[in-house]
Amino acid sequence: MDQTPGKIVMLEPRRLAARAAAERLASGLGEEPGGQVGYRIRGEAVPGSRIEVVTEGILTRMIQSDPSLEGIGCVIFDEFHERSLNADLGLALVWEARGALREDLAVLVMSATLEAEPVAALLDNAPVLRSEGRAFEVETRWLERPLPARARLADEAVRLILRAEEETRETGGTVLAFLPGEGEIRRVSGMLGATGCEVLPLYGALDARAQRAALAPPGDRRRIVLATAIAETSLTIPEVRVVVDAGRARRARFDPGSGMSRLVTERVSRAETDQRRGRAGRVAPGICYRMWARAEEGALPAFAPPEIMVADLAGLALELAAWGAEPADLAFLTPPPEAALTEAQTLLTELGALDRAGRITGHGKALARLPLHPRLAHMLLRAGRGAADLAALLSDRDPLRGAPSDLALRLAAIRDPRAFADRYPHDLNRPALQRIREESRRLRKLVPEAAPMTPGAMAAFAYPDRIGLRRKGEAPRFVLSGGKGAALDEGDTLAGQHLIVAVDLDGDQREARIRMAAALDEAELRALYGEQIQGVAICEWSRREARVLARRQERFGALVLSDRIWKDAPEDAVARAALEGLRQDGLPWTSAAARLRARIALVERLGPVDDVGLLADGDWLLPWLGRCRTLADLRALDLTEPLKARIGWDGQQRLAAEIPAHFTTPLGRKVPIDYDHETPSIELRLQELFGVTRHPVVGGRPLRISLLSPGGKPVQVTTDLPGFWASSYDDVRKDMRGRYPRHPWPEDPTEAAPTTRAKPRGT
Repeated sequence: MDQTPGKIVMLEPRRLAARAAAERLASGLGEEPGGQVGYRIRGEAVPGSRIEVVTEGILTRMIQSDPSLEGIGCVIFDEFHERSLNADLGLALVWEARGALREDLAVLVMSATLEAEPVAALLDNAPVLRSEGRAFEVETRWLERPLPARARLADEAVRLILRAEEETRETGGTVLAFLPGEGEIRRVSGMLGATGCEVLPLYGALDARAQRAALAPPGDRRRIVLATAIAETSLTIPEVRVVVDAGRARRARFDPGSGMSRLVTERVSRAETDQRRGRAGRVAPGICYRMWARAEEGALPAFAPPEIMVADLAGLALELAAWGAEPADLAFLTPPPEAALTEAQTLLTELGALDRAGRITGHGKALARLPLHPRLAHMLLRAGRGAADLAALLSDRDPLRGAPSDLALRLAAIRDPRAFADRYPHDLNRPALQRIREESRRLRKLVPEAAPMTPGAMAAFAYPDRIGLRRKGEAPRFVLSGGKGAALDEGDTLAGQHLIVAVDLDGDQREARIRMAAALDEAELRALYGEQIQGVAICEWSRREARVLARRQERFGALVLSDRIWKDAPEDAVARAALEGLRQDGLPWTSAAARLRARIALVERLGPVDDVGLLADGDWLLPWLGRCRTLADLRALDLTEPLKARIGWDGQQRLAAEIPAHFTTPLGRKVPIDYDHETPSIELRLQELFGVTRHPVVGGRPLRISLLSPGGKPVQVTTDLPGFWASSYDDVRKDMRGRYPRHPWPEDPTEAAPTTRAKPRGT
């Protein structure tokens, strides 16, 4: 330490670890924190003249304020294998500052399990120092078989802890049990009350006194310490000889598509299990009990994912903008995912922290100076000191377990805990409440006073994308302004609200469950975001109602604030909506329109006439659709005239010349030609063709003629009428004379006059 010019700054990933590390370093020097060794965490600072242990967010603020880190000779990144977001960012910023401004700045990255070579390569091939340290042998014991899928983690953990305590009672030592989170620690602690051991919890949100109790040397009673992953590497718990590993860790996962983070409980990595196991071998040989079967070990991932890959990147994006750099410009061991970073930048733009070009604004610089998530910093700056309680609340864990979602309940508890406890029976987390109250007092000093606002209005500043409008129906389901769905429990006190702001959701992809929210009045929404509420005229086809719906709406994001009938919707808008209805239902082909389509298909360069081709570019139909508002209207549409208009005057003339619509009989009667078959076809009575000696031709091809009896029944089909007169006619004549004696059946049809009449009676 004496060889390093300037102060040494050492980073720890957690507040508890930072305080504990400072106390341990000071103890090694025979001091208390405040002499040569100090620490600085959010809301608490003890100065040190030579060494300062800080949390990673503190370092980011230090380097953003003073990129040269004047007076600092060395920066140490401890427990870097945890790969926290702030550690990755801090290293990237420090390394760039070193290259640009401080070549003399020493940078040391420390880890027990991290692969050192990639980090060394990132830092210009920095030297790697390894120290094996002293470790005693640790025996590992697994379960005989995997746990059932429906096994309750807390119940199984209690069984294994009791087994471990009993089997190691003679050897003694502290039992350190790793559990996913505070909830499991509370449940397990409650079930271990009759063991005779001293059961101590240890997690980040615990108050400092209880944390120090878990880290203090043990007394006469054997101790069982129930800890989260915080105890893996960052802390030294005295006399640990037995480790019970439940094999789970709780991590935050961010979904850029929904803009929501959620806590998930996952299997630990092999690196984490090694860290946990090693806790049992620091002072003497130990035993590690693993709450899984040995056969399951190979399925564990090698390392936990870096936080930068799974976290909300809004804070990172703001820091990068304040630094004036793109991720590619900095030494990130793992670059931030593009989708999550883009989502974060979009949010910052909506908050006014970035301009449309992605540059930080004055408001963004003010946000970056506040020790809050950008959402909450924006709320605090806009709403003033009155939002300090809410900002502190949303930065911590919910102090009301099992309470309804309403933020107003929590704010009442923060402002007057005693009165709240007397009036409401909810389970009040007093340590969390105390932290929130202390943080609120600190935040109040950072912003000026402003006009009072309701909790919903304040929350709307922070979460403009989570303003929820109740859907129609009985269940309390909401559509959020960002486009996602969310729901409240039916008995929740906010279930009947028209508008809410959802500040805490479980992140479910299909429909998120709302854990905390506040009521919002529509007048408040209009006052806050009136400029973003858009008037929208909608004319669209409704498949459900089978008709054109024309509406005028006011929208805020995905929310429809008002919706009324658009009575005078223009015909062109109606026509385009009706066209979509045709695309869904199909074109209505009458026999006349179908014949016209078949004729057009036989002429080159008149365009496609199949349904797909005709509907792909349906503008030719629009002039006939302006008055079609229902499915019945569409199905009654005659496509004959639209098809004619589509091919134009020249096309119609060519069609009439090459592919006529009718065959004119010798009697002058027009018979429609059917072009739906490979050969053009007509149907008419045999007698109507008497005297015709040349077969009719259309477009160079002979007509396929169905010759009918006087009763309209087919008697012959031919494409060679002269051949029919010369051959088959005699047989037909013999048959028909008996059936239809009053109709003419001449021996020589080529000399007879065409007719459609019967002979007069008596002839």
